[in-house]
Amino acid sequence: MKELLKELCLTDGISGDESAVRELIINKIKDVCEYRVDSLGSIICFRKGRKTPAKKLMICAHMDEVGFMITSVRGDGTLSFGTVGGIDPSVIIGRQVRVGKERINGVVGSTAVHNLSKEQREKAPDTDSLYIDIGAADKAEAEKYVSPGDCAYFSSEFAELGTRIKSKALDDRAGCAMMIELLREEHEYDTYFVFNVQEEIGLRGSAVSAFAVAPDYAIVLEATTAADIDGAEGAKRVCELGKGPVISFMDRHTIYDKELYSLAFDIAKEEGLPCQTKTMIAGGNDAGAIHISGKGVRTIAVSLPCRYLHSPSSVIESADLESTYRLVRTLSKRIPEL
Repeated sequence: MKELLKELCLTDGISGDESAVRELIINKIKDVCEYRVDSLGSIICFRKGRKTPAKKLMICAHMDEVGFMITSVRGDGTLSFGTVGGIDPSVIIGRQVRVGKERINGVVGSTAVHNLSKEQREKAPDTDSLYIDIGAADKAEAEKYVSPGDCAYFSSEFAELGTRIKSKALDDRAGCAMMIELLREEHEYDTYFVFNVQEEIGLRGSAVSAFAVAPDYAIVLEATTAADIDGAEGAKRVCELGKGPVISFMDRHTIYDKELYSLAFDIAKEEGLPCQTKTMIAGGNDAGAIHISGKGVRTIAVSLPCRYLHSPSSVIESADLESTYRLVRTLSKRIPEL
């Protein structure tokens, strides 16, 4: 699965600009399932199983990643931009980016420290004070390559750090990789798989796709923040690398189905898999839109612990990827039998 994950992560696709990721995924799954692309661009797949269950199950992950959109070209040839998704400005400054359809190289710059007031030096910068430098001499030269509305993407290598993986877009290309692998397997029950768009800007793709599929049950594959480093204690660690998939009981958008929550831990115990819960009520994912769609959907989120989320250098543990995959595979067999 590692090579598949690498290919997915190194493909650019911020919210609203997922076409390259969508094309890659379709090429991976077109021979093993029926699929269609909805009006917003999500891929809705149907995998025929040996049996048709009484209740419909949907498994989903989102294709989009956080990034940037150019808002204007400035007089000196630098570019103003806005963030697409939640990005802390502190992880942006000095980062290399790729801009526009031609993937022009650029770097995120900020006001020189000697030009900052004492008050400005003592607080974190906001995104409005940053810009992208593509090496243009002036506005006219920059406009040959870039226009307002063009996207910009983190430029980041996929690297192995011992048993860990570092890359951009692990949120949620890891979920996409697991779903592609699941689609390639034989299934006991008919199952829907959905690769959603525009999760990072408000769960928009999932609101539409859940309405179209109208599932009774949903498994949401996601990546969630691991703060397991020195200085973070107790619940503030949220979850930890190496301790397996993360099962949430509640976040800012969803209170999760208690029976499914317990079932996940039961399966983990039966199969000897590490498993942990998310110790803070924070964040959210596509479950927020899915569980209140239609007549209501019984929903569980299974997340991969990930350090430095929404940065160009997110980090996961390879063993967590495998144990999360195994847990979801068994959940997909057991949920239709409830």
